[in-house]
Amino acid sequence: MWSSLFYQTGGLTKFILRRDRVRLPIWLIGIISLTILTASAFTDLYPTEVEKQTIAETMKNPAMIAMLGPGYGLDNYTEGPMMAHQMLLFTAIVVAIMNILLVTRHTRTDEEDGRVELIRSLPVGRLANLTATLCVALCANLLMALLIGLGLFGLGIESIDLNGSLLYGMALGATGIFFAAVTTLFVQLSENSRGAIGYSFAILGGAYLIRAIGDVSNETISWLSPLGWILKTEAYVNNYWLPLILTTSTAVIIILAALYLNSIRDLDSGFIPQKPGKRHASTFLTNPFGLAFRLQRTGFIAWAIGMFILGLSYGSVFGDLESFFATNEIMTEFLAPVEGYSLTEQYLSMLMSVISMICTVPALMFMLKLKGEENKNRTEHLLSRAVSRNTLLASYFVFSLLSGFLMLFLSLIGLWLASSSVMEDPISFSILFRAAMVYLPAILIMIGVTVLLLGLLPKLVSLSWLYLGYSFFVVYLGGLLQFPEWMGNLSPFGQIPQLPVEEMDYLKVSILTGIAFVLVVVGFVSYNKRDITG
Repeated sequence: MWSSLFYQTGGLTKFILRRDRVRLPIWLIGIISLTILTASAFTDLYPTEVEKQTIAETMKNPAMIAMLGPGYGLDNYTEGPMMAHQMLLFTAIVVAIMNILLVTRHTRTDEEDGRVELIRSLPVGRLANLTATLCVALCANLLMALLIGLGLFGLGIESIDLNGSLLYGMALGATGIFFAAVTTLFVQLSENSRGAIGYSFAILGGAYLIRAIGDVSNETISWLSPLGWILKTEAYVNNYWLPLILTTSTAVIIILAALYLNSIRDLDSGFIPQKPGKRHASTFLTNPFGLAFRLQRTGFIAWAIGMFILGLSYGSVFGDLESFFATNEIMTEFLAPVEGYSLTEQYLSMLMSVISMICTVPALMFMLKLKGEENKNRTEHLLSRAVSRNTLLASYFVFSLLSGFLMLFLSLIGLWLASSSVMEDPISFSILFRAAMVYLPAILIMIGVTVLLLGLLPKLVSLSWLYLGYSFFVVYLGGLLQFPEWMGNLSPFGQIPQLPVEEMDYLKVSILTGIAFVLVVVGFVSYNKRDITG
């Protein structure tokens, strides 16, 4: 009986691999290349022992611990420990995102589009599709882990040995398997792909926040986070494999639960029932903007809460930063003081660039929802009525722009409230406000690029995510890896003046706003001219 449930799993596995013959290699090549190139870059970044120990001192401050995780091997901060400490968490998050999207695409999304029902009409086991998806995810993560491990070892760097390299790769693979398992569970619980992705990303965001709080305040709390588990491996220093056993064992338990739920669940249903809609639509739903908000209300509220908590978590360590800088002579020498600004305020500029890029994620998601509705042939119904294309596109554009502003503002409020409560001499709200809102033109450009692609090249609209990923890579890691200045200048976030340390450049900000305006106008014109299913 059980064997019949998995009948044709092998055939469906080949089918999924064929469908993702381009998408999956791009993910894997990108992650593997990023890891190996970054590791090789560390050999030239800090050639002397003094420079290595100086950067080690910067990793001891609470802000960096909250961002990257607790430092280990800081007494002998060679390339191996440096690589694992500064890159493992960041890369693990990317791997988790890859697996969340992969599993949702071949399970709940296919179910919504009717593909799973078509497949089940053939002699195929009830659990075959879900099992095939998990097999693809498992193979992809194991292949990635092995290639990263061997690739890092193949660099021939003294402190990057085989045991530590394989552990580093397996830590990333275990993270991917864990979040693939989490997503399969939410695929059963939720009634649609939007819910499955939303819940999975909520677990990922919660794992990051719990780990950050625990790493700064109480190490025991970090053990509640799967991201905290992989950091406990301490690759290239102590090489603990036990946390990976914990991660994979938990993933197996979650997968078994998901398989059981899938075996008793009806197609197009979920175990978390949706609240029944109202008998009569409200006045707010009589216009496209109200509909755009209603379709994404849950995601908007979740992101708003998440960004506020993120601001609180970062702001809570500002008080420790003051005492850290006051007692650390090396850090005082490393950060050249800027007249009129504290060292904490210098960290603020870097922090705001990271927060602003995170705030761009929901803004792009809400804008891209229009393409999702178009793919499901829902926009045709609206446009067949007294709704123009400009009105429809403008509704999503305005909602996306307001979302970007509100997410940035809520994170700012959280940062201000937390920092004011822990700092003896708090940073004024006006300084924080200017440091945050100066990034609005960069967010507007990212939305403008998405609008342009929606109108001009709708099939390539996902490139906006690639551009945001590039921006995060060159801005967040550019200073660390000493990238050429021109690479940062290709991103709108790299063009923003870093307030409060730098002077406000009104000309540059105005030019960025103008570029965004042009992108949006061309996008609107193109959207009016193309086929609605183009």
